[in-house]
Amino acid sequence: MLSRLLGRAGSLDLEASEWAIRAGMHGVGAVLLAKLLNNGAGSASVSVNCAAGHRATLVDYRSKEITTVVGAVAFRRAYYYCEQCGEGILPQDAALDLAHTSFSPGVRRLMGRVGGKESFNEGRKDLEELAGIKVQTKAVERVAEGIGAELEVLGSRERQRAIAAQKVVPLKSLAKLYVSFDGTGVPVIKRETEGRRGKSVTGEAHTREVKLGCVFTQTGCDEQGHPVRDEAATTYVGAIETAPEFGWRIYGEAERRGLRRAAQVIIIGDGALWVWGLAAEHFPGAIEIVDLYHARAHLADLGKLVYGVASTKAKEWSTARLAHLDEGDVESLLISLRRLRPTVAQTQEAVRQAIGYFDGNRERMRYATFRQQGLFVGSGVIEAGCKTIVGYRLKQSGMRWSLRGANAIIALRCAQLSGRWEEFWEMRAAG
Repeated sequence: MLSRLLGRAGSLDLEASEWAIRAGMHGVGAVLLAKLLNNGAGSASVSVNCAAGHRATLVDYRSKEITTVVGAVAFRRAYYYCEQCGEGILPQDAALDLAHTSFSPGVRRLMGRVGGKESFNEGRKDLEELAGIKVQTKAVERVAEGIGAELEVLGSRERQRAIAAQKVVPLKSLAKLYVSFDGTGVPVIKRETEGRRGKSVTGEAHTREVKLGCVFTQTGCDEQGHPVRDEAATTYVGAIETAPEFGWRIYGEAERRGLRRAAQVIIIGDGALWVWGLAAEHFPGAIEIVDLYHARAHLADLGKLVYGVASTKAKEWSTARLAHLDEGDVESLLISLRRLRPTVAQTQEAVRQAIGYFDGNRERMRYATFRQQGLFVGSGVIEAGCKTIVGYRLKQSGMRWSLRGANAIIALRCAQLSGRWEEFWEMRAAG
């Protein structure tokens, strides 16, 4: 072997040495792991109880090969049969978390991580390149989506416990708790859009909306008075579901993060009606803020529509209106909007909608007051979340998702970007 690791001039081929030693160590590890798994093989009990409490008798010992982080390992375990239930039982599979799978918990953990971060095929390649684990692309998909489904079940239980809690946990109070949510489309397979109208020319829908929410905290501001988000304080939840369903999801996450201990609760959204409907239902009394940059975009687009895209007048009009907006002087802004007299029907309708938008959200646009209070006035956190959690993973070229698959990966991504990946595996191991 040594001769193979030396180059023609007798010098060490370091890369070849690294790979050869790793392969050798994996081989040794597989042998040791097999010994551990097979320790005591053949000394099983004559009978065990099945899940229904019946007596199941020992039939024989059966072999199983599993893929582990150190390679393929085979072991023998006792097989029992319950005549009353008519089912076979493999207690050791259940004890080792190997029921209905040929992948060890360690391998499944790695498959879940790569499956949540990149396409399943790229994840397969990385597993082989980085960990020496060879699996099929479809296996990465099945395992990653399975773990995502587990995370969704866990999240549902946590929400129910948080919502059902009747007293405030006696922990340190939170200065400011922010809740922000938004929607973004995900390409789905055809059966998931049946009966739905889309934005295409034909009216055919190709996407479903993911509702994504985040919760984060703020303790103070920097030396310039700008708000500073607490370090590692942002957690995410999301799914393709109705607004009422999502409302309970984001409310449960806010409860888990300390909603009842917060001195101030702030909701930041883009102005969509469903956002403020959920805010009123689940967070009454919270400070509501329309994202300043969405509001600015509304004005800039309207100026171009009324005066022309390349018009100097459009820029002058928008600049003056943006000054009103930044000061939170929505009343002056509305006066200017109502003075517009476009002649084109489409532009008239756009002006009417803009007046409704700013009039309906005027108390959510007191930006000067919000800044004086040291509050965030932008929804950059949730918009970044939409790109990082949903866009980078579920909107790659050629991707089409089922709702089940998309929601599983969203749950995976939320856990990973919320810093809850290790926590999930610890809870899972604890049973």
